[in-house]
Amino acid sequence: MMTKPKLSFWQILNMNVGFFGIQYSFGLQQSAVTPIYDFLGASPDQIPLLHLAGPVTGLLIQPIVGVLSDKTWSPRFGRRKPYFLIGAILCSLTLLAFPFSSSLWMAAGLLWILDAGNNTAMEPYRALIADKLDREQQPLGFQMQSFFAGLGQVLANLSLFIFPLIFIGTTGSLPNWVYASFFLGAFCSIASILWSVYKTDETPPTETELVKLRGEKRSVFGPLTEIFSAIKDMPKIMWQLALVYLFQWYALFCYWQNSSKSVALSIWNATPENTEAYSEAVSLTGLVNGWYNVVTFLVAFSLVRFAKKYSPKKVHAFCLILSAIGFLAFPHINDKNLLFFAITGFGIGWASMMGIPYLMIVSEIPKERYGVYMGIINMMIVIPMIFQTVSFGYILKNFLGNDPRQAITFAGVLLIVASACTLLIKTPLKPEEVEA
Repeated sequence: MMTKPKLSFWQILNMNVGFFGIQYSFGLQQSAVTPIYDFLGASPDQIPLLHLAGPVTGLLIQPIVGVLSDKTWSPRFGRRKPYFLIGAILCSLTLLAFPFSSSLWMAAGLLWILDAGNNTAMEPYRALIADKLDREQQPLGFQMQSFFAGLGQVLANLSLFIFPLIFIGTTGSLPNWVYASFFLGAFCSIASILWSVYKTDETPPTETELVKLRGEKRSVFGPLTEIFSAIKDMPKIMWQLALVYLFQWYALFCYWQNSSKSVALSIWNATPENTEAYSEAVSLTGLVNGWYNVVTFLVAFSLVRFAKKYSPKKVHAFCLILSAIGFLAFPHINDKNLLFFAITGFGIGWASMMGIPYLMIVSEIPKERYGVYMGIINMMIVIPMIFQTVSFGYILKNFLGNDPRQAITFAGVLLIVASACTLLIKTPLKPEEVEA
């Protein structure tokens, strides 16, 4: 096998700068889209279904983009970088259009396009880490993505707190701060991707790999055939991780959809119908969510050391428990300052979620299938989200009294289950352990 050259810290950082813009956009989706739906008149039990765009586009686009990027090579444009650029351009244009939504269904439609762009840009980033870095440097590469995920979402959430203080009033159907936040997101998305594309050279395939790429038959259904073949051959550890993700990502969607409304009730005893109080709750939630992302980029690199010392599995299970404790406390707090303390646990958990699980499985994936398997991992993320969007409205209405605080408590319980499932994962033995 060809030895991969060691990259410097700054080379790995430049390679991942584009992840910052992608995650700024995801931060807006997590914290700003539900309030926009509320401003446009959505009822609480409609919210889960209106968020169906993210998981469905992730399910369809990321595996297909993974297959296509695996089978792409251009001496000028590379393998993964063309997909970064296409996704970033689509994302930026949609972020510019989003604040002009005049109806609930226009906003929902634009969310589908926005998610398509985000998923097109995001999927090849996971594969690029596996392409460029050897096993020793992969933990730093994946946790660098956690760092930029935290940084991007911090800026997105801070904009929801700061911009309402600067941009007063309403234009069309939405407050002016929405325009400012989304316009900044459009700039960050394209600028950060362009930085990574300019600063990073992709590793060219060997002559043998080039001959194989050129000799493969291409067809419309080829990507789908490759996805199903990869699922059939999927390592057992990925099936075990899928069970963890079922509970983990269902829980996170419950939090993101209900956090602003939970804060409005616990701090102001207000609902979205009280526009002034609810706007304050949205701003505070943006600040709280910004804080958990500050925690994410502060702890991301330290988790690399813990994962090497104690194993990725144990680190991830522990981080999930910290997240669960935060969620269980969150809806019962009526002091603004204590919300930041509660959400710190989720900040640590989010740092783990964005990088540590990939360390469990990357050594089990054949390098010629990095793209498709990173796309399949995303399928494992979005299928629980789809399940949540179609099922949680019923659960919230019939079992949780349409109370967003109960939704977040429910999310905490699911994270405890996810932690237990993580500890059941059987990780492959290291070579030295096999020899012993």
